[in-house]
Amino acid sequence: MKFLPAILFASLFAFAANAQDSPFRKELKRADLTGTNMEVVTSISEIKPGDTSTLHIHHGEESFYVLEGGTIELPDGKQVPFPAGNAGVNVRNVPHGAFKVVGDKPIKLLTVHIVDKGKPLYDKPPPK
Repeated sequence: MKFLPAILFASLFAFAANAQDSPFRKELKRADLTGTNMEVVTSISEIKPGDTSTLHIHHGEESFYVLEGGTIELPDGKQVPFPAGNAGVNVRNVPHGAFKVVGDKPIKLLTVHIVDKGKPLYDKPPPK
């Protein structure tokens, strides 16, 4: 199901209003990106039914692959499938998130962030 935009796919990371990381993320590996002031961060995230994400950005690119799918509810109340096997990329500083995992299945993702070293992995979007 490729009808959901990529901006939605990787938005399953929930975090407290002032936090700069996701409580659902388990970091597997972090390393410098050769020849740059960036780093590569590989993680697994599992978001359980009832958990809600917040709108956030990344200071770099985020690639993701849905390992275990489920259903999400958008801010307008619409429920949409978020199936296993989908992959995508969220680009630098583009806000994504703001939905709830619904149904009885948790959603599990593999993510790879390539981000500016020294900046938070998750951040609030700038004011409009």
